[in-house]
Amino acid sequence: MPIGDRWQLLRGWEVLGEIVVDDMDWPWLYGSFIPRPGFSEVKPWFDESTALVEAEDYDGFDRAYEPIEESLGMVGPDGPVDGFLLHIKGDQAWFRC
Repeated sequence: MPIGDRWQLLRGWEVLGEIVVDDMDWPWLYGSFIPRPGFSEVKPWFDESTALVEAEDYDGFDRAYEPIEESLGMVGPDGPVDGFLLHIKGDQAWFRC
């Protein structure tokens, strides 16, 4: 059970934040997001992509998500993941790998 697992959001070797999983609804994991100082530089990417999903503008979302997909990575309890879809809003995050 992944409840309590910690995941890291990375840009290169820099840890931008940590997600502590507190719920799941397969394939999605949900948790508290704990930002680190470098996160402020990429936060606008998440603000824009989340707003587009909420507006159901999926074409816009695809374009807005590209910098996240191309520049960031995630590491879970079993190591780095090849692909992920991550949303961050405030202190909450939800993702799937």
